[in-house]
Amino acid sequence: MTAVLRPTAEQEYAAELTALAAADDRQRPSNWRLSPQAVVTYVLGGTLPDGTVITPKYVGERRLVEIAVGTLVTDRALLLVGVPGTAKSWLSEHLAAAISGDSTLVVQGTAGTSEDQVRYGWNYARLIAEGPSENALVPSPVLRGMRTGAVVRVEELTRMPSEVQDSFITVLSEKSLPVPELNTQVQAVAGFTVIATANDRDRGVNQMSSALARRFNTVVLPPPATEDAEVDIVVARATQLGKALELPAEPPALDEVRRVVRIFRELRNGSTVDGRTQLKSPSGSLSTAEAISVIASGMAMAGHFGDGRLGADELASGLLGAVVKDRVSDAAVWHEYVETVLKERAEWRDLYRACQDLVS
Repeated sequence: MTAVLRPTAEQEYAAELTALAAADDRQRPSNWRLSPQAVVTYVLGGTLPDGTVITPKYVGERRLVEIAVGTLVTDRALLLVGVPGTAKSWLSEHLAAAISGDSTLVVQGTAGTSEDQVRYGWNYARLIAEGPSENALVPSPVLRGMRTGAVVRVEELTRMPSEVQDSFITVLSEKSLPVPELNTQVQAVAGFTVIATANDRDRGVNQMSSALARRFNTVVLPPPATEDAEVDIVVARATQLGKALELPAEPPALDEVRRVVRIFRELRNGSTVDGRTQLKSPSGSLSTAEAISVIASGMAMAGHFGDGRLGADELASGLLGAVVKDRVSDAAVWHEYVETVLKERAEWRDLYRACQDLVS
């Protein structure tokens, strides 16, 4: 079989899901593949009685995951909110995979998302030939999820136009979707629910109406609390990416990952880790996801154009691309950081020189 670039969660972790289902002796809600307790174990990791190791998919507070899963057991939809890179989409995918065995029922929110993508569309050739009929109806992911009792994911809800967002109100409150053209309605099967994500930085772009907001239970996902936690996340994900992409490079050294994470955290927080130097922050988010990307691209450079070991030369180009989104303001922020922080750290002199070479 041809290898896919990115397997879905239910494909990549099929063995773990099967083992969890076999060992799960707790009550399962209707149409759930696992019990709520087993879903939490799948997300946070653990060891089963038969010795099967469940790898952590999300690094964070257990209580937040329990609240998220507990919400999905009820008739409330779940809204995951956080700054960019806090694993909102990642967590929603794994929750859907563990609960429904299918994480592919997705509505992607953009400025161009239409109401048809939330409700249903039509096969116009059949519509013209036959008139409105069930065969001419093209169900949306939401409609398919309602019919099968599955979890539907809505990515970047607040990027959608407000009138499209409000298409969810009837679905979430009445658990039904009217189809007036067929003089009928689709009633949701038990197990149907919605997991939506929203970006803190998009607040005010297309603000949710209070009517829609009441249909969701909101869980705020914070950035990694400590440098060590963020380093662990970046190492794990970058190593997985390296294997998936078959990069001919060694797994990233812990010291190199820590340098990237510390740079990102200092620029995000506006001060050095010791608090002695105040810094300007760039326009970008410098999220954990972007740190993973910097490490992965550095591994690609090291594997294909270097000696296979991630070092300062490979990191420098990735850091520049991640930090400098605006050629004027961000370039000044990065130059100041290089000259006032990197230059003064003797153990980072190789990275300072590599960054200098890129701008000289």
